Amino acid sequence: MVRFQIGEVFAHVPKDEVETRIEEMKEATCKTLEKLEQEKESLISQMAELKKVLYAKFKDSINLEED
Repeated sequence: MVRFQIGEVFAHVPKDEVETRIEEMKEATCKTLEKLEQEKESLISQMAELKKVLYAKFKDSINLEED
């Protein structure tokens, strides 16, 4: 038996079940991370396109931050 935190409560859970839950949590976290990284790349490309449009319109009158 291992103490495992579920929400705000610690419960005594068999070690095998805890290992299974941890693996599931790791997989879910990795999927979420991949999704967020894809979203980040999409946003970065959108920002680059918008910067091109703004620089084309305002030339040197504006100064956009570089990443």
